[in-house]
Amino acid sequence: MKTQLTLLAALLLATTAAAKGEYAEIARLRAMNETVRGIRPMADGEHYTRLERNEILRYAYAADTPGERLLPASAQGIAVTDYAFSPDERRILIASGRTPIYRHSYTTTYHLVEQGAVRPVLREAEAPRDAGFSPDGTKIAYSDRNDLYVRDLDAHRTLRITDDGAWNEVINGTTDWVYEEEFGFTRAYAFSPDSRRIAFLRFDEREVPLMEMMRFDGKRYNEAFSFKYPKAGERNSTVQLWVADLATGAKTRIDTGTESDQYLPRIGWTPDGKLWFQRLNRRQNTFEVILCEPSGAQRTIYEERSQQYVERAGGQTITFLDKDRFLALQESHTGYMHLYLYTVRGGLQGPVTRGAWEVTEVIAATPKRIWYLSTEGSHLRRSLWSVRPDGKEKKRLTDGEGFCTVAPGTGMKYCIVTRSDAATPNRVEVCDGEGRTVRTLADSRALRAELERTGRPAKEFFRFATERGDSLDAYILKPRDFDPAKRYPVLLTQYSGPGSQSVQDRWSMDWEDALVEKGYIVVCADGRGTGFRGERFKKQTYGRLGALEVEDQLSFARYMAAQPWVDPDRIGIYGWSFGGFMALNCAIRGHGLFRMAIAVAPVASWRFYDTIYTEIYNNLPQYNASGYDDNSPLNHARMLDDARTRLLLIHGTADDNVHFQNTVEMARALNRAGKRYDMMVYPDQNHSMQPDDTHNVRQKMIDYTLEHL
Repeated sequence: MKTQLTLLAALLLATTAAAKGEYAEIARLRAMNETVRGIRPMADGEHYTRLERNEILRYAYAADTPGERLLPASAQGIAVTDYAFSPDERRILIASGRTPIYRHSYTTTYHLVEQGAVRPVLREAEAPRDAGFSPDGTKIAYSDRNDLYVRDLDAHRTLRITDDGAWNEVINGTTDWVYEEEFGFTRAYAFSPDSRRIAFLRFDEREVPLMEMMRFDGKRYNEAFSFKYPKAGERNSTVQLWVADLATGAKTRIDTGTESDQYLPRIGWTPDGKLWFQRLNRRQNTFEVILCEPSGAQRTIYEERSQQYVERAGGQTITFLDKDRFLALQESHTGYMHLYLYTVRGGLQGPVTRGAWEVTEVIAATPKRIWYLSTEGSHLRRSLWSVRPDGKEKKRLTDGEGFCTVAPGTGMKYCIVTRSDAATPNRVEVCDGEGRTVRTLADSRALRAELERTGRPAKEFFRFATERGDSLDAYILKPRDFDPAKRYPVLLTQYSGPGSQSVQDRWSMDWEDALVEKGYIVVCADGRGTGFRGERFKKQTYGRLGALEVEDQLSFARYMAAQPWVDPDRIGIYGWSFGGFMALNCAIRGHGLFRMAIAVAPVASWRFYDTIYTEIYNNLPQYNASGYDDNSPLNHARMLDDARTRLLLIHGTADDNVHFQNTVEMARALNRAGKRYDMMVYPDQNHSMQPDDTHNVRQKMIDYTLEHL
């Protein structure tokens, strides 16, 4: 009887798993890949904090001790979304709740923890967001309904810095949509080191065209969500830089040049209190850092130019070491991304790193030493190195193969390193500043054991040559019982966007792995235009997005079709976002090479996408119309061999990034051409198919592939 019950239970579990679909198993295994998220270093360099189960816990880097609770008992009823310490760590600012604006921005409610008590703060604000402490910890700046405010915590009064903020008109202290999405920040203010002044950006977006995104939300009458979205070639926000004196409230506009159609990607202060700002022209091929002297004079302390474009400006483009020295991360000198030492007074001092490889991230920098990740050894991998600012005493701090990410502690006395490779899930370790392991935080032991027991295949890396002679990186996943005497269906998965990299020696798993278990081969190749192989390889796609990239994926498909163990009549392709644009183009221009194509949230025309991303790689459509139209799948829908290629379009209707408009217009073009296709629409889901349909869309793609490939 016990045996019968066991068999019955096993059958029931198997039936339940099957009902949930193959992706449920992939999601289970992904969740077993251990990591340590949300690490916040503390000022002493000896401790870090994490948010766990609604508690802020403090841990020692070097000692394996239980986390110390930092929130008082009175905070137990507050749902903690995010938190920040004041610089002296005597106060904690808690964000509670999250009302999304776009993909990354949101409004929230704030509480302040100090002296063992918790209390609401910023209660006069209607929709506060992006709050942050001043350097002396006595003030909090925040935005509310597009205006900037500063709350004096000791004096219990609020200074309103601006009063002209209005939705879809003027934004103060936070960013507009395109800065948030493409420059990767929302907090557009910076306190001076002495906490007496605050610099902020003002966005005037009144001339930016209005985008209306339909929301349904289960309501009887749907509503349009209207926001300013500058599509390629259209008007951007006019951005100004201002500084406010917090004692008097007086505001001063900073001269950012005669050109208003430009970008100010970052603002900040030098350690000795001088304002600086980054300036980038609309074409994004001239980048400058401007220093503002107390006298009002300005001078350019760094400049970079490129015939095509200057790689995307960000928070790591410039890093100040002290009041005079700073690092610049750039590729124009040698064609590879490297670090250079500059001084405010004397300009370029020399290279810090050099070689036919790239620095991918500055982890930490002190006046005496710099820690960074690089591709030295293999551009498929990342390793941690350190070096002096003069380029001497370079050391590799992580050994072995694979890929590592690093969360630095203050001063880099300690750091937390996460390592993996294609066959080995995450191992998370505390290391000292020399890379020596202090202790292990997580090792994905259960997942490692299960992978070994089940014999799940790992990625195998190789290179192949296209018909044009280009050598491209690729990986392959074969079924565990692979037999070279048989012929297998093949799915090409790819992204292919400028500067991206999909072929990496790190552990990962997604919906495609379910196909491998079903006897499919999954392959991926990084074509021309992808990153970490130098400037020349990356920028050759400039001005013609989709031309060379599609050629390379078609070459890859033909290469796979020529393998004796591949069924050439069963090759499919998939991509999301830029990858969706690619999947559409490959399906159309493949002339029946692909049996199936899945395009999720695809760009159908770069005329529909935003200014910053599109124009940096394709110039403005006013000057490069053919670069936009020649490779748009909208203009070639008639070429789809729908008798041979089964096409699935997938999109969320609330995608504020790649608008649902793209799929609607693609459907219109296919309809006019009399072509057959399939479509899956996800109501009110964003570009990532969130908040509800992350699993559903992946199971749909598994089912579609199993049925049509």
